[in-house]
Amino acid sequence: MAAITAAMVGELRAKTDAPMMECKKALTEADGNMDKAEEILRVKLGGKASKAASRITAEGVVAAYINGGVGALLEVNSETDFVAKNDEFLAMANLAAKLVAEHNPADLAALGALAAGDGKTLEEVRAALVGKIGENMTFRRFQRFETGAKLASYLHGARIGVMVEFEGEEQVGKDVAMHIAAMKPVALSSEQVPAELIEKERSVAAAKAKEDADKAAAEGKPVQSPEILAKRLEGSVQKYLKEVSLLNQAFVKNDKQSIEQMLKANNASVKSFTMYVVGEGIEKKVDDFAAEVAAQMAASKQA
Repeated sequence: MAAITAAMVGELRAKTDAPMMECKKALTEADGNMDKAEEILRVKLGGKASKAASRITAEGVVAAYINGGVGALLEVNSETDFVAKNDEFLAMANLAAKLVAEHNPADLAALGALAAGDGKTLEEVRAALVGKIGENMTFRRFQRFETGAKLASYLHGARIGVMVEFEGEEQVGKDVAMHIAAMKPVALSSEQVPAELIEKERSVAAAKAKEDADKAAAEGKPVQSPEILAKRLEGSVQKYLKEVSLLNQAFVKNDKQSIEQMLKANNASVKSFTMYVVGEGIEKKVDDFAAEVAAQMAASKQA
């Protein structure tokens, strides 16, 4: 059995960037053969990536890339916010956003197949980083822009990202992007708000009106007529549309102006925007520590 020295472990770690103990184990298994140990690590790292793939990734970052009229906004997720601050993870996210802008991949699979340097695809870079860190990470979604207009982006930390396609002065684009991150509109105009969101709001307003009517009846007070009720529901919907459509929102830097009025005053316009909030819609796993301990104790008693 060959003696495994600290220098050998250090050399293998430098070549593979794998954890030190994993390097030592691989060298021991390979009886000191460096090439064989590197091959063993690659297999192990790949296995590690596969095991991690089932774990929920609700943390992460949003990355943005702009080059003239071409740009991209991308969300990449991790299991913990600690990894989301890792320099290599951030570098991978920024590289992915650049690749989206430059190569216009059709979907996430096509993005993963793109060359990412050093003879590796982006998917291979991701899998290697999963193996190195031991935590799952996934590319979730991206939006590419290609326009004859201008692009502006705003990142609030790295958890909220916005890209805006606009005409006008650069500062206007930046202000609108920042406003979107703060106020989170769901559409550019009220006409573009998704029908399912409008119906959801109408249902909420109807349920509240019924609750009020039941209360009034119980107290012997007059109940609103169907005509008044219809106007009340429509008023609730219109208020909602004003609150969630960008052009109708009050500008965060001057609440006396709507975004539409601000744009008009600056001879500017917004054509489209995309906003990503990290982990939005992903159900996070909530660990019940007490239940976990109880389960372990029960298992130990049965053993």
